[in-house]
Amino acid sequence: MAATANPVAQVHLGLEPGPFHERLVAHNRQQSWVNWMGYASPSVLDTVEFEYFAIRNQSTLFDISPMCKYAITGPDAERVVNRLVTRDIRKLGLGRVAYCIWCDEDGQVVDDGTVFRYSETEFRLCCQEPQLSWLEDIAWGFDVQIRDVTREVAGLALQGPTSCALLKDLGLTGIETLKPFGIAEFIIAGATVSISRTGFTGDLGYELWIKPADALTVWDALMAAGKLRGLRIIGYEALEMARIEAGFLLPKVDFLSAQTVLRTDRASTPYELGLDWLVALDKPHFNGRRALLDLSKKTPRRKLVAIEIERDKPAHNALVYHKKTRQVGMVTSALWSPTCKRNIAYAWLDAPYGQSVTGDLWVEIYLQKEIRWQRRMARCQLVDKPFFVHPRRTATPPGDY
Repeated sequence: MAATANPVAQVHLGLEPGPFHERLVAHNRQQSWVNWMGYASPSVLDTVEFEYFAIRNQSTLFDISPMCKYAITGPDAERVVNRLVTRDIRKLGLGRVAYCIWCDEDGQVVDDGTVFRYSETEFRLCCQEPQLSWLEDIAWGFDVQIRDVTREVAGLALQGPTSCALLKDLGLTGIETLKPFGIAEFIIAGATVSISRTGFTGDLGYELWIKPADALTVWDALMAAGKLRGLRIIGYEALEMARIEAGFLLPKVDFLSAQTVLRTDRASTPYELGLDWLVALDKPHFNGRRALLDLSKKTPRRKLVAIEIERDKPAHNALVYHKKTRQVGMVTSALWSPTCKRNIAYAWLDAPYGQSVTGDLWVEIYLQKEIRWQRRMARCQLVDKPFFVHPRRTATPPGDY
């Protein structure tokens, strides 16, 4: 930690304090931080177990301000966004959000993210990786303005079964009628807050978008209202557990961006990622359409699949075998799910495994017992994702927990 006279202002050397950093430092008992796009983001504040179970049983706050955010405005905004992503944005209604991916000219995925439509001519793109130069290339020749607004918009993910009840306690009349992937504006402690019913946990939840000047005021109001709703601040590790259960993929973990790979064969297509449902080949031209049309007629060279593994040892960094002898793939994300009571993972499998060949698959797990490593071959089977599905995620109005 960088030494300073004021402990509240402490931040890792070289990292930027976000709009909620002052409050996060005060709650971060572990003083465990990770670098998220140059911001100091908490990894674990208390214990990962408490934080994870709060997501599934109470309500939680996670700072999402480091997400890259771009405002896309102007008469041609819809055309530019539709040219960028593989989904048909013309079908996205006002005040709605859509999960999207976009590809390079070879049909390889560049990144994924969410597109917010505020009006006929105003959009916002939220994503993991910097995309400004890519957006400017896509927008060349169109009547549109693109701005990086990452530092102009603070974000909080409020997730968990009691999240709607907490917002109602704050006097947000009508929040219970906000449908999944909807957006609406509310007032919290005198500050205007844009709230979307979105999130990365697969549970009931919301994302709050605020001006940085109002960030701490809104935080304090949420914390005060959350005392009776079990509100807990969480870090990256607990969120990582929830997102695996929810079936969400993570760049740099489950796949690499076509912009960052060092070897061209390491990039992934939507068909390999199981995201073909996001590709609208019948819409007007978009980046990568010609390549994707050709790829849609071929068997993917590999596939990212969801698997369930016998017994209870997570298959971190495991290799996958067919009949215990032939190496056919590798695990990316793995977890013993405390809620599902299942040993789950995502794995890349080379064709034809995971496609026409789905049986007699095994993972090679190494575990340490009393400083001695043991090798275990555990049977696995392909399953559908998401692993965690709960009716409260989409119920409108949500239950008043």
